[in-house]
Amino acid sequence: MIKLNKFFAAVGTGLLLSACQDMPLYEKSFSFADKTWSQTVKPKFRIDIKDTSKYYDFILTVRTTTDYDFNNLWIFLNTQTPSGAKGREPFEIKIQNEDGTWAGKKTGTIVEFPLTFKSKKMPEKGIYTFTVEQAVTQSKITELLDITYKAVEVNEKTN
Repeated sequence: MIKLNKFFAAVGTGLLLSACQDMPLYEKSFSFADKTWSQTVKPKFRIDIKDTSKYYDFILTVRTTTDYDFNNLWIFLNTQTPSGAKGREPFEIKIQNEDGTWAGKKTGTIVEFPLTFKSKKMPEKGIYTFTVEQAVTQSKITELLDITYKAVEVNEKTN
């Protein structure tokens, strides 16, 4: 009976600790068919911002296979505010370091690369639409598994 109580205590502690972690406000993934990202494929992520007084971290994570042929990935991040204002910014995601090692976290044949936009306050309440475009010179790039867009509410602004 004592072993059973210790087991339930350990499980309860684990559940309590996992409940204390920050849950994302939003998290959605888009998987690429046949591990190929064509320039015509533009994943959209729609996030409902209800509180403009809070700060949010936005994280875009790209996952490739170890057969990805390039040392970087250029993307455009298009943003549309609830009132319709639009913006477009280019970003480079480093895939390999100069010495040829992976810049991201490698697990088996999958490598994960997060791009974090820290501590942003959103100017309007409502639905923000974030559209991601691949911005390389080839019309299609292969060995891309998926991208995930996540928004996390943060307690205070961080640099």
